[in-house]
Amino acid sequence: MELFKTQLGRLRLLAFIEGVSFLLILFVTMPLKYGLQMGEPNKIVGMAHGVLFILYVVAVIQISMDEQWLKKKTFLALLASIVPFGTFWADKKLFRTENIE
Repeated sequence: MELFKTQLGRLRLLAFIEGVSFLLILFVTMPLKYGLQMGEPNKIVGMAHGVLFILYVVAVIQISMDEQWLKKKTFLALLASIVPFGTFWADKKLFRTENIE
């Protein structure tokens, strides 16, 4: 698959998975934890999301240095990881090859 062959392609895949894990926490496991007192799903998905978040941040920093992104682009890519649906926006606006400066 072409997506895995480039550093940017791997970042795009990681951004998608990290974004999905964030949404699972917000809209599935947090309601289970606080609405139904089911904390276990939140622990599992939370741990996975934490690892994915760290990998995403490291990947953004690495590719921003390798590709010499502008500081603004790097900041927006990092900010996207803490905003719901942000990594999906970053994929569309920042990570597509036709959008790279």
